[in-house]
Amino acid sequence: MFQSLLSNWNFMRLLRLVLSVIIIVQAVSVHDTAMSIAGVFLLGMTLANIGCCGANGCAAPTYKKPEDKKEETISYEEIH
Repeated sequence: MFQSLLSNWNFMRLLRLVLSVIIIVQAVSVHDTAMSIAGVFLLGMTLANIGCCGANGCAAPTYKKPEDKKEETISYEEIH
């Protein structure tokens, strides 16, 4: 379990960690419960290395050109 906490750290995960700490500190200083819940939620997402959409939920599908269809040459006739 702790191995996943210590591995796969990238820029976005570090950014989420910094933002969640800033949100939690700000929420504690102004006594805002909703903001502290949001900060703890973001911190949990950062430590678990998950996003809002789940496993590649926001990824756009890639289009693969079918290999069985070959491009046909089109011939044009000039009409007078």
